[in-house]
Amino acid sequence: MRTSIAAMFLLLLSASALMSQVTENNRPRAREAGVVVGILPTGAHNAITDVSGVLVGQTTVVRDSVNTGVTAIFPHGGDLFRDRVPAAIVVGNGFGKLLGISQVRELGELETPVLLTCTPCVWKAADAMVEWLLRQPGMENVGSINPVVGETNDGGLNDIRSRPVTPDDVVHALKSAGGGQVEEGAVGAGRGTSAFGWKGGIGTSSRILTASPGGYTVGVLVQSNFGGVLTINGAPVGRELGRYSFQRDVSADAAQREQEDDREGVEIDSPDGSTRSNA
Repeated sequence: MRTSIAAMFLLLLSASALMSQVTENNRPRAREAGVVVGILPTGAHNAITDVSGVLVGQTTVVRDSVNTGVTAIFPHGGDLFRDRVPAAIVVGNGFGKLLGISQVRELGELETPVLLTCTPCVWKAADAMVEWLLRQPGMENVGSINPVVGETNDGGLNDIRSRPVTPDDVVHALKSAGGGQVEEGAVGAGRGTSAFGWKGGIGTSSRILTASPGGYTVGVLVQSNFGGVLTINGAPVGRELGRYSFQRDVSADAAQREQEDDREGVEIDSPDGSTRSNA
């Protein structure tokens, strides 16, 4: 049985996809910019691939009004269907269209790579991955398989109703999976995502535990697409820069309250017993 901790990428959400963008623009990652979060050291690449055997592949789909993609995560590079890894799924909040959750919860194991994509493409991605897996050597007699596919709604920047992900996009992500440095930012399944009112994307990180809890390497991969106010290492970045989720609603409510304050009436009891009203 494999003892590597590799299943923590499933639905772990954090701000690292915003802080860790080293993309085609060669922007620095958080630590390279002097932002150090936590006290534990990172792995060699500060990525989920620092967990031994983990591979990541991506396809970025950009055309006309389409901005989406596929990200594939392999817990190891062998036969996942026969050499399954322990796995768990925890839902922190919200709701999603995560596919394959029931079997993972019942059996506590993963038998396929994990795909991430946009919401309406979940079923297309799952079908394409199953077709690809069933064509692999040794899978000739397999009659049941549990694809795990997660998603986020990237409809703000993507023509999501066109369900643009194709089987070729999925296969490319699967076949291109590799170790080492993981491309981050507006790539793969993070191409069209947004978080904290800013551009989101794919982010990854790793930490090496101390010897007392086992010295394990823990890796995460994030497809960031959520609200909130961006805080980096305790600094209220989103508030100070005046950009955060629901900013227009908050501003509108504040303006409404200001108008109501201006119209506020004052009742005064005078010494002669009469009451005066000032609006």
